[in-house]
Formats: sequence, structure tokens, C-alpha cells
Amino acid sequence: MAAEMAFSVHPHVAIRVPEINGRKFSRSFSSLRRDFRVVATSSSVMESSKYIPAAPIILPEGPWTQISGGVTAAKGFKAAGMFGGLRAKGEKPDLALITCDVDAIAAGAFTRNIVAAAPVLYCKNTLDKSQTARAVLINAGQANAATGDAGYQDVIECASAVGKLLQLRLEEVLIESTGVIGQRIKKDALLNSLPRLVSLLSSSTEGADSAAVAITTTDLVSKTVAIETEVGGRHVRIGGMAKGSGMIHPNMATMLGVITTDALVTSDIWRRMVQIAVNRSFNQITVDGDTSTNDTVIALASGVSGSSKISSLESDEAKLLQACLDAVMQGLAKSIAWDGEGATCLIEVTVTGATSEAEAAKIARSVASSSLVKAAVYGRDPNWGRIACAAGYAGVPFNLNELRISLGDILLMDGGQPLPFDRAAASAYLRKAGETHGTVEIIITVGKEQGCGKAWGCDLSYDYVKINAEYTT
Repeated sequence: MAAEMAFSVHPHVAIRVPEINGRKFSRSFSSLRRDFRVVATSSSVMESSKYIPAAPIILPEGPWTQISGGVTAAKGFKAAGMFGGLRAKGEKPDLALITCDVDAIAAGAFTRNIVAAAPVLYCKNTLDKSQTARAVLINAGQANAATGDAGYQDVIECASAVGKLLQLRLEEVLIESTGVIGQRIKKDALLNSLPRLVSLLSSSTEGADSAAVAITTTDLVSKTVAIETEVGGRHVRIGGMAKGSGMIHPNMATMLGVITTDALVTSDIWRRMVQIAVNRSFNQITVDGDTSTNDTVIALASGVSGSSKISSLESDEAKLLQACLDAVMQGLAKSIAWDGEGATCLIEVTVTGATSEAEAAKIARSVASSSLVKAAVYGRDPNWGRIACAAGYAGVPFNLNELRISLGDILLMDGGQPLPFDRAAASAYLRKAGETHGTVEIIITVGKEQGCGKAWGCDLSYDYVKINAEYTT
């Protein structure tokens, strides 16, 4: 295996790639995190960057270490990605497969869109019947949504073919799809590619990176991360990958993702943990207010780390694992919002002082979702009135006289009253974030209680309309 390398991103270095799907990419990684550190294998970096670079992953601080490996970092997992001819054009990988050597405890979170895609319906039905899974097949190119009974049968045939090659039962194979709504999977191309895809399965970082690239659509960066911590005296790893750039809005799960861990945990506790983490991450991001037909997160726990079994949410081990799971999902979620179609910066909204975490999160989502707030950030206009307005219509009661709003370190209003502030400095703060593809921080206090929540979005630029006006043409 290639030697590991670690490097810091220079604050003024932009990573550039050619135009992809009509989107020109030229972004600097400055101001994302002062101590930002990337760990990867040199060969995997070279291979994945042939198509698109990897996203910067901004993890919260905690008792974990970021490591290489993505979905294959946890023991028991393999992954592969390859080009199978499913995309309308280009040769970027479009098929991914993640497998587990043992029966993995499985959990899923799915779109609430009534027009749910065939793979979503299949996965929900499968997880209702089975607590475990062994494989996740993902295709890009066709969403297989609004395709009727024929589309559902396509899912069954694809899952059956994977099961036959891996000697698994049908219910041990889960399916995710992304692409154009109303188009069935190019089934012949997919089925013909499966033998090679299976032969490429690897527990290496390269396998994880190729899978992360294969699931992207209009993404300009792939999203993959892994961390390691100690649970009950044993090293435990959690890894993940995700895709998403448009049709991102808080309504579960607004993207595709796979999470893996080698922690040992009971099914009911794992499913509860996954839902909690999703609510703190993927359900707190927004790009454009649209919730896809295909949103899916599958989380698999192999249990082969040697750690003791977690069977209670109240145990110290469970609390630590929950914090790690939150961190991985939040890192991936922020990278999705950062990569929003046409975006020039990430918007992070932090709300404190609410009566509960859920109410704080709801206010944060409201502000991050506001088209007027997004447009003001893109226009470098410190129009705090739009922030106050969006907080006010979130549907969460609070005392206006306790409302406090800051833009970064610049206090804009306090005690429900506007304050004199340096408008030029506030505009410069927004401009710098846009020029460096950094982060705009909006901090809101609504009271004196303990409820805190975060949400993430991006600015709304002219390019968003252009990208989506030309999506199928």
C-alpha cells in the first residue's frame, strides 16, 4: 500500500479542474479551518483527482483522529468504483459497491418525498424485514424514480445479480441510485459491469476513493472521511462517503451516503444513533430548497473491532460512539453544502439560547434555507434584517427583546435592537469568504435557555440557475 502523506492546505492555493457538467471550478480552501489537515495515500489522491478533487472535510473538535480510508477504514469493509457506461457522457466512474465480510447491523434514513425512487422503496422494505446487510450497490446516471413497477423490478434484478456474484441473499443487498428522474437504470450496462466491479473490491483507500467519485453527479468534489477513536479500550473506526450538490434541503436525507463502522452495537441502538446523527447533520443542510426523490443514507456496523457490545444509549461508550457518528456525518454534510451548485461559500448558522436542541435546530434551518439570506451573502450585503426575519418565521416562539445576531465577530443587533456597525467591514468579511470559498458564520441567540443547534447552507449565485436550467440538455 502506498505510504501515507499529510499536508496542510496553503491559504492562497486554489485547486482547479476543467469544466464539469457545465460548471467551472476554481476554489481556494482558505479560511475553512486554520488547522485543516488532510490524510490520504499518494496514489489515491492522484487517481481520484483525475476526475474531481476531494472535498475539504471540516470536523468538529473531539476525542477522535482523522485517518485515511473512507468507507474502508473500518474493519470488515471493501469498496470499489468503476465506469460502467451509465452516464450520459464522459468516463467518470458511475458504479460503486461497498461490501462487508460479515453480517453488518444495518440502518437507513430516507427521503420523505412521496415520489420516492424505486431503490428507496426497496431499501425501506428490506430494512423493515432484516436487521443486517452485506452490500450496497450505487449507480449514477439514472435516478430510477417515477419509473413504476418496471423500475422496481430493475432494482430487484440488480440486487439479485450482486447477490449471486457475492453468494448473498437478496435481502442482504441494498441499492442507491442518483441521476435524472424518470429514467430507469441502464440495466444491461450495469449487469454487464458487475463481475468486474466485484473483482475490483478492495479494503484500500483507493477502493474507497473510487467509490466516492463514482456516486457523484453535478458534484465538483468527492466527499469521503474516516476517524478513529477508543471505545472501551479498543480502537474503533467510523468512515463515510456522500454525494450531493443540488436538490439539497432538510427533509431527510437530501443526498446519498454510506456510513461504516467496526463498532459492536445492537440493531435498535444503532438505528436510533443513526437517526439522531442524521437529524444533527444531513437534516440540517440546504442548498436550494428542493428535496430529492432518492435521498438515502445507509449505515453499516460490522462489529469486528473487538469492542464490547453497546446496548444502551445511556452508556459512556454509546455517548462516545454517538459523538463520533455525529462528527462524521456533520463533516460530510458540510462538504455537501460547501459544494452547493454555483456556491462561492459555506454558510454556518449557529443558534443558542433556545428551549431545546430541536427548536434551535429549526431556527437555524430556517435561516440557512432563506433564499434572501443566501442572496444577500452572495451580494456581500450584511442585511441582518433578512436573518432576523427568517429566524422569526421558523415557527419557534422566542422573546424578540432577547434576539442577538452576529456576522462572524461583528455584532449587528442585540436585545432586539439594531446596533451601529462597520458596514464596510461586514461586507469585506462576506467578500473574503466568497473569494476563498470559505465559511460565513451567522450566530443567533434567542434566549437564555440551553438549547443549541446548527445548520449549513451556501450562498445563492447566478450560476445555480444556469446549472439547473441546462441539467438534462
